[in-house]
Amino acid sequence: MLKILGKASSINVRKVLWACAELDLPFEREDWGAGFQPTSDPGFLALNPNAMVPVIQDGDFLLWESNSIIRYLASQYGGQRLYPAEPQPRARVDQWMDWQASDLNRSWSYAFMALVRESPAHRDRAAIEASCRDWARFMGILDRRLEQAGGYVAGPVFSLADIPVGLSVNRWFSTPFDKPDLPAVAAYYDRLAERAGYRLYGRNGTA
Repeated sequence: MLKILGKASSINVRKVLWACAELDLPFEREDWGAGFQPTSDPGFLALNPNAMVPVIQDGDFLLWESNSIIRYLASQYGGQRLYPAEPQPRARVDQWMDWQASDLNRSWSYAFMALVRESPAHRDRAAIEASCRDWARFMGILDRRLEQAGGYVAGPVFSLADIPVGLSVNRWFSTPFDKPDLPAVAAYYDRLAERAGYRLYGRNGTA
C-alpha cells in the first residue's frame, strides 16, 4: 500500500491526501514534521535529504516534492481525467501547478507567516503590506483566469492543477487582512467545496 510520510496539517501533504481522494487510492500515513517525528532524523533524511514533507513510498519507489508526487500518482493510477496524456492539455495543467508553486507561493509567504503563524521573525510591517499587495495581485490574475476558463484553473473541468491552487485559495480566505473583491475566486472556492476530497483535506479550517 502507498505510504505517505508527513503531518496532515501541512499544505503540501494535503495536496497528496486530496489527490488520493480524487483517485480513490488507499494509503497509510505517518506523522512527520513539527510537533511529530522530526524530519532531521537520519532515517528521514535518508529518504529526503531536504528534510521536508511529504515523502511517499510506493512499493520500492520513493518520491518527494508534492507536485511531483501528485503528478506521479495521477499518471500511475488512472488519473488521466485529472492529468491528461495529450501534450497541450497536460502543459496547461503543469503551467498552473508551477505558477502556484513559484509566483503565488512566494507572494503570500511573508504575510501568512506574520498574520497566521504569528512568527517572531516576520514582524516587519512594510514587508507584511508588500506581501499582501503581491498576494492580491496574483489572486487577481487567478480571478481573471477563472472567468476565462469556465470554472476551473486549467479549463472547464476539474484537473490536477486545482489541487495546489485550491489549497492556496483556502489559505487566502483563511488569512486575516483586507482583501479585494474577487468574485470568480469566491465562486471557485464554493465550487471546490462540492468535492469530498476538498472538504476532507482543503476547506477544513486548516490554513
